[in-house]
Amino acid sequence: MKDQMIEWAKELQSLAQAGLFYGKDAFDQERYQRIREIAAEMMAVRTDTPLEKITGLFCGDVGYQTPKVDTRAAIFSEGKILLVCENTGKWSLPGGWCEYNISPAENTIKEAKEEAGLDVVIEKVISVQDRDKHNQPPYAYGIVKIFYQCKAVGGSFIQNIETSASSYFSIDKLPPLAEEKCNEEQIRMCFEAYEEENWKVQFD
Repeated sequence: MKDQMIEWAKELQSLAQAGLFYGKDAFDQERYQRIREIAAEMMAVRTDTPLEKITGLFCGDVGYQTPKVDTRAAIFSEGKILLVCENTGKWSLPGGWCEYNISPAENTIKEAKEEAGLDVVIEKVISVQDRDKHNQPPYAYGIVKIFYQCKAVGGSFIQNIETSASSYFSIDKLPPLAEEKCNEEQIRMCFEAYEEENWKVQFD
């Protein structure tokens, strides 16, 4: 269930960001900047997160606010799915923020290599999701998540600055998950797509 206070803070921030970008009057600029600060203060209080961190995440963009894109690779082998262990000790599908200069599919291939050490080819799109409809806790900005089914064609895991291990898991023996990135519901969806030859892409 959405937290209405957080939703109001996100909307205020979006309006303030647009006003700062498009507004020309100096007095209006001051007002928009203060609205942005209030939105960040609301978010910090509501989420019990330091204001400095919220400001860095929440108030750094310029221009019209649009969602960020996060891509995830569902890599299967012998009926099991590959997960990587984050530095927190929780596990997730390999993936991350989409770089500005490559496509979402290319980003998924890159993240699989960086986090799991694997060379992969993409077989199909599984789902395009509004993160806030599926993952907790809520973030200070909108996120679109794209899940791709992938097949490993080479490579092997090498420990790196983002992940400490990788392993294949069956659906009934999942490790503790980094649920802000992918939860059991989303992993089950990936298994369903893997097992369904005529899978239809799910979307919000």
